[in-house]
Amino acid sequence: MTATTPLFTDDAYLRDCTAVVVALDEKGVILDRTVMYARSGGQPGDAGTLTWAGGEAVVTEAVKGEAGAIVHALAPGAAPPPVGAEVTVAIDWTRRHRHMRMHTTMHLLCAVLPGIYATGNQIGAEKSRLDFDLAEPPAKEWLTEKLNALIAAGHPTGTRWIAEEELDANPAMVRTLSVQPPRGAGRIRLVRIGPEDAPVDLQPCGGTHVARTSEIGRVEVTKLESKGRQNRRIHFVLVD
Repeated sequence: MTATTPLFTDDAYLRDCTAVVVALDEKGVILDRTVMYARSGGQPGDAGTLTWAGGEAVVTEAVKGEAGAIVHALAPGAAPPPVGAEVTVAIDWTRRHRHMRMHTTMHLLCAVLPGIYATGNQIGAEKSRLDFDLAEPPAKEWLTEKLNALIAAGHPTGTRWIAEEELDANPAMVRTLSVQPPRGAGRIRLVRIGPEDAPVDLQPCGGTHVARTSEIGRVEVTKLESKGRQNRRIHFVLVD
């Protein structure tokens, strides 16, 4: 199977692109490149449309296929474009941008709780949650205040790549116990919040993020749940 070039890795603000259909399978359409993020790491895959000469189809979600392929799952009953066709891929930007705002907030939540490992997460357009290996979490009001202070500071975000060996030498950069960075490609993508010389947060991540924390808008921690002796679930929503 042919790998799909993930354009969102270098530019999370691309809303559409042209691509060529390289294969079809029972799960959907595989393209040579795409702006659609494939579901992974707790972040849902993008939805949107494929259009081509003489046709259009709704993509319900982009998901990972084999050997680096990204599969564009179509709405039930939709006719796929033919192999070899040039298509325009367009994402549901409103939904994606909310995922970006949520995902960056999750990284800020890790910054608010330094040294505490995340044990699970789920990103949604309307609400999200992050689980921590934490016996006694701070009050939700305290978490809300700390998050909004970091958001209002307008910290820039950025990415860079490191060798897998560099991550092995700095295992503390991995803040999650449930999701580990993908291995085998020889390099790992880092997402940084704040300046390079003094980051607010720095951890491996393949997801999409806003360019500056102020783009998130206000958030609110709505609920804290106990999910075991040492597992606490923190729910939050976007307010603005």
